[in-house]
Amino acid sequence: TQRNLDDRGRAQARAMGERLRRAGLGDAAVYSSRWCRCLETARLLALGPVTPVPALDSFFGRRTEGPARTAALRAFLAEAGPAGPPLVLVTHQVNITAITGRGTRSGEGVVLHRGANGTLTEHATLPPPPV
Repeated sequence: TQRNLDDRGRAQARAMGERLRRAGLGDAAVYSSRWCRCLETARLLALGPVTPVPALDSFFGRRTEGPARTAALRAFLAEAGPAGPPLVLVTHQVNITAITGRGTRSGEGVVLHRGANGTLTEHATLPPPPV
């Protein structure tokens, strides 16, 4: 019942992975929603092993789950702390909006800086790769 990536989506994922490697994120820790579309995207980024994280699952259509899912995601990010490898999270628009306060387009990326106290500040936006 889940939407799968089409050929364009797969090409965008590969191109985004290349963009992230060129930016020095080749040794990132990659986490993904458990939804097949996100898992496929995360794997096609080719940045390393992908770890599914329930806090990254969508709550679209189940808005009442939003606050708990967002709290779990914030706790996950706080636990990861600012040290260690960069984190690449592959998730859904509702989760991104809950964390950043803004929407994203399909295929777009948001680069956040995580502070020592768990705060997140937006660093950059990565538009969808042209394919």
